[in-house]
Amino acid sequence: MQPRARTIYALATPPGRGGVAVIRISGVEAAQALSRLTTLPAPRMAALRTLKNGEKIFDRALCLYFPAPHSFTGEEVVELQLHGGRAVVKSMLAYLGTLPGLRLAEPGEFARRAFMNGKLDLAEAEGLADLINAETEAQHRQAMRQFSGENSAVYESLRQSVIKPLSFLEAYIDFPDEDIPPQVLQEVERDISALKAKITQLLDDGAIGEQIREGVEIALVGAPNAGKSTLMNALTKRDISIVSAEAGTTRDVIEMPLDIGGYKVTLVDMAGIRDSHHEIERQGIDRARKKIGEAALKLLLIDVVANAEIHRESLALMDDYTLLIYTKCDLAHPPITPSPALAVSAETGEGIEQLITTIRQWLDEKFTALPSPLITQSRHREALADALAALERFSPELPIEIQCEELRHAAFAIAKITGKIEVDDILDLVFSSFCIGK
Repeated sequence: MQPRARTIYALATPPGRGGVAVIRISGVEAAQALSRLTTLPAPRMAALRTLKNGEKIFDRALCLYFPAPHSFTGEEVVELQLHGGRAVVKSMLAYLGTLPGLRLAEPGEFARRAFMNGKLDLAEAEGLADLINAETEAQHRQAMRQFSGENSAVYESLRQSVIKPLSFLEAYIDFPDEDIPPQVLQEVERDISALKAKITQLLDDGAIGEQIREGVEIALVGAPNAGKSTLMNALTKRDISIVSAEAGTTRDVIEMPLDIGGYKVTLVDMAGIRDSHHEIERQGIDRARKKIGEAALKLLLIDVVANAEIHRESLALMDDYTLLIYTKCDLAHPPITPSPALAVSAETGEGIEQLITTIRQWLDEKFTALPSPLITQSRHREALADALAALERFSPELPIEIQCEELRHAAFAIAKITGKIEVDDILDLVFSSFCIGK
């Protein structure tokens, strides 16, 4: 079996025709691969070079060489900034594939090597992926904070806050001749209590970080023919939902992403809420109720020309996260109501801009003065919840070995977020905090 090539290459820009295409090479053979094509440029200095293999000229390109470990992956890295024609890119990639020791990179392999070489931790790598996939300004801001290490710094601080009391207890077990003052054990309890409060505060964030990353769900709620599908089409400026005078036309859940005020929003159109004896429509209503329960904001639509009784069931869904919308206001005036409400007509466009402005203001209020860092992924949330559970199980009444095991569990759970799990941390703190072996 042939050993797996250690040097990887890939197109780093989107495939297809463009002004510039960047090919990245990383590994021990990167510099040698470039030397086969042209003279190696000075480290970290862009140089215009003619790339050729014998008599065949591939392109004139900007070439950059980053010696290890001063590169994105921590390895030797070469970047070729070619002209973005398909034939240019295809021929260059084909040539690199013929060189000994080189192979095409697997998805995410450059970032994986950066992690393995200590250039990124796991949370920063996830932030990089989110940065690449960011569609809105809010997603961009959040991804940059995570990619820059802001989240990792907080998680590492939490981990160190566990390791400190753990080191005291480990010292008590491993070096029983050393007298630990009673106030030290009291300090351990105080530290753990403060740490539980910090983690609880992080977890009690309303999943705002995940909502920014994945999109804030806004449900269009109302009776059949209240104008949900028409409003969906008006807000998205596309014919997404089928509009018909026949009640019960929408039976499945229809979702559409939208950028409102720099936030990713997912508009959800669904079946009208009413009693129905039709099996398929009833299933649609059940799905609608489930989606309504998951939505961050509900737009409750009231048809001003319909009988008020038809809205009884949907009005029962009103809560603090509901915005009342009177629809079809080109046909009749909305009633006077003490509740904050908007009047719209998707047919004429009346009130649509005001509705968008109101949603944007709601989003601004929801995401103003956010804690830092925000938990951005379920993996991070699960790890913190696991750590908190271990700290909750900790008790001075337990045998000291069990106390240490619970703290060790908490430290490792937090470390899973960044991937920084080092077994020597505890021992290092023991010897730095106590004069062992004096």
